[in-house]
Amino acid sequence: MSADPAFKAKMSAKNQLVVPSAVRTTLGLRAGDEIVFRMTGGRVVVEKAGGSEDPFLHFTEEWQSDADRKAYGDL
Repeated sequence: MSADPAFKAKMSAKNQLVVPSAVRTTLGLRAGDEIVFRMTGGRVVVEKAGGSEDPFLHFTEEWQSDADRKAYGDL
């Protein structure tokens, strides 16, 4: 069983990261594109931002419970 590839990036003093080339290629990222950091189950998933982004993603933690996701996840 092979493991999924993992990539490292070092945060600068200005809290900036360079997205590894393989990740940029996989996501189709170009200069000026935005990415979304989605925190789920103790992990962070990085995705290219797009028109299909969850409109409720930026609500406060009050509205991000498992019960809310279950109740409204299919809307």
